[in-house]
Amino acid sequence: MPPAENRDYESLATLARRRRAELGLALNDKNAAAGGLSNRTWQRVEKGLPIRETNYVKVDGLLRWAPGSCLRVLGGSEPALVEEMRDPAASGVQKSAIPDEVIEKQAIETVQLALIATAKGTSAEEIRAMSERAVHDLRERGLI
Repeated sequence: MPPAENRDYESLATLARRRRAELGLALNDKNAAAGGLSNRTWQRVEKGLPIRETNYVKVDGLLRWAPGSCLRVLGGSEPALVEEMRDPAASGVQKSAIPDEVIEKQAIETVQLALIATAKGTSAEEIRAMSERAVHDLRERGLI
């Protein structure tokens, strides 16, 4: 990523506002919190102001962009949509060599182990349903 003085914050602001409008998302506390951000942080992005680098991946998730898209835009490239990640021919998107089914199975097992360790009194069926929902959400955000 280019140094801070060479980052294209205005392009990111424009593309983020456009994408939010395409998705029909309101710029409010509830939506920001759903992505793990404060509304103030999200507003800074749309005003063309810098935020912590660790928060850009959260903005990617909210906008259903592939992880790293905000940083790509700041560097002068275009964002990649999560849908493009599923297309092996998509430019600039690297797919994992691990098959999707294996990633999904491992993600479900990981979430199940975490739930078993922390959610005492939860039935196996409830753990299975929560695990599948968590993996579904991760996939929707383009994180797996």
